[in-house]
Amino acid sequence: MTSFLERFGFLLPGLKDLIQILLVAVAAYYVLRLLARTRAIQMLVGLLLLIAVYFVARILDLDLIRYLLEKVFQYGAFAALVVFQPELRAALARLGQSRMLSFFKRLQPSEVADEIVEAVERLARAKIGAIIALERQVSLEEYAATGTRIQASVSADIIVSIFLPYGPLHDGAVLVSGDTLIAAGVILPLTQYPIANKALGTRHRAALGLSEETDAIVIVVSEETAKISIAHRGRLEEGVSPERLRAALSGPTAIEPART
Repeated sequence: MTSFLERFGFLLPGLKDLIQILLVAVAAYYVLRLLARTRAIQMLVGLLLLIAVYFVARILDLDLIRYLLEKVFQYGAFAALVVFQPELRAALARLGQSRMLSFFKRLQPSEVADEIVEAVERLARAKIGAIIALERQVSLEEYAATGTRIQASVSADIIVSIFLPYGPLHDGAVLVSGDTLIAAGVILPLTQYPIANKALGTRHRAALGLSEETDAIVIVVSEETAKISIAHRGRLEEGVSPERLRAALSGPTAIEPART
């Protein structure tokens, strides 16, 4: 045993090596966690597939495929900066945020739900149209870029004031991430699928469109009927009560709208 350790002891990692391995593992975990919240993870899988094809081409001596992939990889770093620009920007922004300060100011999930429900009730009573999207696992950063950036704690007064008629941001959506209003006046994608209820307007189609592309919960207040609706995972529940809305927003994971 002593002879083995003397011969191969240099392979055993030291304290410095363990620290470096730990730091690299934490960094890799952070990057993968960040990408997992976005559709960029699909691009990363595609990149890994190209790398696998390249090694297969080398093993099988497929010179043409290997040559083409080498040219692709040669400019891959520049392409990655362009393709992953939104994710890189979001990552740098998060690194610059102080978790220590935000911890003391963070609202509890129940408080966030109460503020949103109160805002929705007030908007419905006044028959003011609104659309509010709550971020879950899939990031809404790319949609936030289409509107006006806001960094404010979730507040019923702020939400109501945004959707007041003739306001500059009342036509778009409000995005909520955690306990923060991150953007207003946001343009959302419209659903491309036919809707059974032809009376539904653009807000409901936009809510369905976002819920089809992400796992966000989207709340809609109808300007015509004052009804509250919830869109989630491509389904729309109409005529939602405040109690139902609070239940959908308050749990550890928001419950899905019931089938209609």
